[in-house]
Amino acid sequence: MSVDRVQKCEATIGKLHVISTGQQSPEELTAITEQIVHQADVIHLREKSWSDKKMIQTIQLLHSKGVPMDKLVVNHRVAIAHDMNTKGVQLTHASIDQETVRRTYPNLNIGCSVHSVQEAIYAWRHGADYLVFGHVFRTRSKPGLPPKGLTELRKVVQHVNIPVLAIGGITPENTPDVMQAGASGIAVLSGILMAKNPLEKAAAYNEALQKGGERNV
Repeated sequence: MSVDRVQKCEATIGKLHVISTGQQSPEELTAITEQIVHQADVIHLREKSWSDKKMIQTIQLLHSKGVPMDKLVVNHRVAIAHDMNTKGVQLTHASIDQETVRRTYPNLNIGCSVHSVQEAIYAWRHGADYLVFGHVFRTRSKPGLPPKGLTELRKVVQHVNIPVLAIGGITPENTPDVMQAGASGIAVLSGILMAKNPLEKAAAYNEALQKGGERNV
C-alpha cells in the first residue's frame, strides 16, 4: 500500500463527514449546517425522497448561506454533483458504476459506500477515491442488523489503497478506537444533526478525531 497516496487523499476528503438524516427540511438542514460548517469537512446530501429540483434548490440555499460548494457531496445524483460543481458524489451498490462515472466526469471526487472487504476492493479498483464502510457499531438506523465491528474495518483498510471512513454508531467516545483501527475519518448522521447542540457535538467529534490521530503517531 502507498501511504503517501492515502495521506494525499485524506487531505482532500478530510476527517469529519456529516450526512443528512432524511428527517429534516432543507431549511432545518441549512440552519444546522450554517452552525457546523467550520467544524465539518464535508456535508453529504443523502436525501432519497427529494426531487432533483429540491436537491438543486437546497444546494443553492446552502451556498447562499455561506456553505462552500467544495464542502458538499451529493449522494447518487452524479449529474447534479457535476453541474452544481460540488466537491463530489457518493455512490452505493445501486448507483451507476464508479468506472463509468470516472470516465464521464474525470474531475469529480467519487466516494463509495461499502459493507464488506469484497465490495471495498471492487470499489477501489473501479475508480473510487475513498470509501465509507459500515455500519461499524450498533445503530438505531439499522435495527436487527449486526454491526461489522472494528476487526472488519481493519481488514477493509488493509486491503485498499484509498482512505476509509467509518460509519454507523460512531460517537466521540469510540472515535479514537475507530481511528486506531486505521480509518481515515468518520461519517456521522444524527449524532450531530439531531443533537441538542450540533456545534458542540461537532467540536467533540473533532477533538476525538485529534486524539485518535495522536494514538496513530
